[in-house]
Parts: sequence; C-alpha cells; structure tokens
Amino acid sequence: MGGDDAPRSVVAGARMAAERGVPVLLVGQPEQLSEAGGLEVVPASQVIAMGAEAASSVRKMKDSSLVRAAEAVRDGRASAMVSAGNTGAAMAASLLRMGRIRGVSRPAIATPIVVPGRAWPNVMLDSGANTECSAEWLVQFAQMGAVYCRDRWGVSEPRVGLLSIGEEAGKGSPLVKEAFERLEDAAWQTTAGAVFAGNVEGRDLLADLVDVIVTDGFTGNVALKTAEGVAQQLIGALRRAFDSSEEARRGAELLAPALAPLYDEFNPDSVGGAILLGVGGVSIISHGASSPRALANAIQVAYELAERGTVGTLRRILCSE
Repeated sequence: MGGDDAPRSVVAGARMAAERGVPVLLVGQPEQLSEAGGLEVVPASQVIAMGAEAASSVRKMKDSSLVRAAEAVRDGRASAMVSAGNTGAAMAASLLRMGRIRGVSRPAIATPIVVPGRAWPNVMLDSGANTECSAEWLVQFAQMGAVYCRDRWGVSEPRVGLLSIGEEAGKGSPLVKEAFERLEDAAWQTTAGAVFAGNVEGRDLLADLVDVIVTDGFTGNVALKTAEGVAQQLIGALRRAFDSSEEARRGAELLAPALAPLYDEFNPDSVGGAILLGVGGVSIISHGASSPRALANAIQVAYELAERGTVGTLRRILCSE
C-alpha cells in the first residue's frame, strides 16, 4: 500500500514477478487490490502514510500493511518482505517484528551502486538507516557488507573502503579516524573474509577500487542522492543535446545501440531496491517512485536472497565472534 503510485505500480510489479515464477503474497486493503490477478492477499486495514512518524506509527498501527508484511516473514508465511512505502516505517517494522541478528548493534541499508564495465556493483552502507553512528557500528557495517557482497555476487574477498574526505589515514572527522583504526584490525577481516582497503572519496563511488563502501547513514544518503541527481541531470542533458538539431538526431541514431545498454545499467529500475542488513529476515526497501519493473526486480532480489539463506550466513558469521 506504500509508494507514490500505490497500489497500482506495486500490484503490477508483483504480477510481473509472479509471471517469472516467483511466488508473491500481497499485503494490504483487499478492496484496493482488485487488480491482484489471482495473487493471494493478506488483509491489512491500515496504511502508514509516506510522511508519518515511523516508530510511533508501527507501534500504534498494528494492522498496517507494513506491520502485517513483517509479521508474515517472522511467522514463516513469507520468506522476504519488499516495500516501496515509508522507509523509516519499513525499517521499524522489520526490526520490531523480525528482530535483530544477535551481535548487531544497528541494522543498515546496503545500496548497490553501479560500477561501469564490472559485473557487480559497489555496496554502500549505511544509506540512511542511522544518521549518527559510532566507530564500532561502522565496523559491523563493513562485516555485513562484505558478507552480503560475497553471498550475492560471489566476490571471494571483498575490498572494504571507508568514505572520507581524503585517501590518507589521518583525514576525516573524529568518527572516521577512529573507524579507520578499528577497520585496520585483522580480526574482523578474517572473520568476514574481507580486506580493508583504506579510505575512499566521493569520486570513488562508481570506481573499481573497492567492493564495499562504509559510512554513516547521513553521509551515505547524501552521497547516494547526489550521485543519482548527477546521473539524472547528465542523462537529461544528453537527451537535449541529441535533439538539438537534425545532425545531432542522426548522430543519436548511430550511437543508440551503444548507449542503450549503458542507460539500462544506470537505470535505478534495473536494481529495484536496497536490503536492510542486520535484521532477522530479508527486508528490501524500494524507492517510493519505483516503477512496476523496479518492484518486480526488487521482488526477484528478495526471492534470491531468501533462497541463498543470506540472513543465515550473516547470523553464522556475526555470532561466531
């Protein structure tokens, strides 16, 4: 029931995923889900608004679609949850109903960022769950990000970078400096099967320097949305340039076959959503403006992570220390 075009886009995306063979359970107000096309619907009478206060809404609105979806995962009725609704409420519902993996201080949103020409993305976390962090939490984010990167994309020894304002070890805020010292410890790297590659800068988000980028949720969210905004503006500028004259339009026709795959690679719809790492179930958070294709891809990712047992892998590694 959440999202800018809910429930229409959500239902359409769910049906697309179902056509691919993914079993889908819709949660929401049955009278609003007439286009479900035979998909099973779990009734939920309440809807948490996009701008509602997250924690209090989840506690008070126990029959909301977000809470019921998280309960479906907790109770084993569903294997994963996907939401394009209120991000804070989706996180709160996941945490309160699915619980937190033992040893994890704070869950984090892990967002894939396209690296041109590489088969797997960079994973940045936290992308907005925790606006203020401790150095200890950043080390946990590094562990979770490395395990996720290896489990989902098969990166054998993920390289972890710490987002800062310079490559040198002494650069950054007191939080970044302390986190750098903790991340140099070999113990967590051995446990997570990762290697700490040092500091990275904002210009390195799309570069093949590391596989996991660690930061606090405030910085990560700003960096992510800055990158998204630059990409959107650049694509818009190219479209205007290609349509500026007859010669430009002919040139665009020649370039189209080469540019189309690149456009699709950078299209957020190709990714679908980000995972909330650290909770006791698969919880995928999608953008409120997600298209049906983006939601179908998010559901596909959720299905694959549930099949792989990614949460169980995280639990084994994080609880083994």
